[in-house]
Amino acid sequence: MTIKTAIFDLDGTITQPLLDFDLIRREMGFAPDAGPILELMERMSPRERAAAEEILLRHETAAAAESVLNDGASETLTALRQAGINIGILTRNKRLHAETVARKHDLTFDAIVDRDDGPVKPHAFGVLTLCRRFGTPPPHTIVVGDFLYDLLSAKAANAVAVLLKNTPEAQNFVEYADYVITSLDEVLDIVENIGRNVKG
Repeated sequence: MTIKTAIFDLDGTITQPLLDFDLIRREMGFAPDAGPILELMERMSPRERAAAEEILLRHETAAAAESVLNDGASETLTALRQAGINIGILTRNKRLHAETVARKHDLTFDAIVDRDDGPVKPHAFGVLTLCRRFGTPPPHTIVVGDFLYDLLSAKAANAVAVLLKNTPEAQNFVEYADYVITSLDEVLDIVENIGRNVKG
């Protein structure tokens, strides 16, 4: 099996994790452990949701503007592109902020799926949408992320799930991953050797 497409999460994967989700929840009036923010917002009244969206966008805009790439991110994306592999971004963030990160760090993403395009991770929608965009079957696609929802979206789409274990919390998600890495440049080794380890 040959990998044709690599899909990356944005916050915490391409960039270092700057978003303080506990703080965002508190500003919205929730306990820090109340659950995923987008799902909490779905249960709000229109007025509450508008206020919450303003809070979330403020944090996301600042994080994108101040973003710092994870080690090896630029080099890994360049090497994948040179190998002819499509590069997609799948984020629960906004397309605008992914584009801000790309401009700031001189990155090129072939396609972006954000939270406004359809059901968000852990749903398979984003992975399947990018696979269709690139004409790549999901088993020939890797999904790289630092959180459980990245892995679950990959599994739901029958793609290859790669966990970037760059926080203590990530240890809790290892069982859901096909591969576990501690640095983005290890993606290149997976792409090179995956045919011997994953059934097509």
